[in-house]
Amino acid sequence: MSFTVNLYYTGENGAARAFANEMINQGIVKKIQAEPGNLKYDYFIPLEDPETILLIDSWTNQAALDKHHASKMMVQIASLREKYDLHMRVERYTDDHSSTDDQFLRR
Repeated sequence: MSFTVNLYYTGENGAARAFANEMINQGIVKKIQAEPGNLKYDYFIPLEDPETILLIDSWTNQAALDKHHASKMMVQIASLREKYDLHMRVERYTDDHSSTDDQFLRR
């Protein structure tokens, strides 16, 4: 069963945005997106909180995420989190394919 993890990185004075930019510029994001089982790994900026970056991170299953967590990239990510003194909040969602929301979507 696939799932999505929303990670909110919060810092001060633009630190969260600098973290996301460094993740992109170092090629870490592209490497994660290419990992087997990764469905989505994208950063967003909440309009109400410019000091926070939202990472939407989706995986096909827990085993794929566990493998990612055991990778060398996690050492790099942890180091960047420390460098930018970021604090995190996490939300986890399981995909529900029984939705009838299509009737409300404009395409």
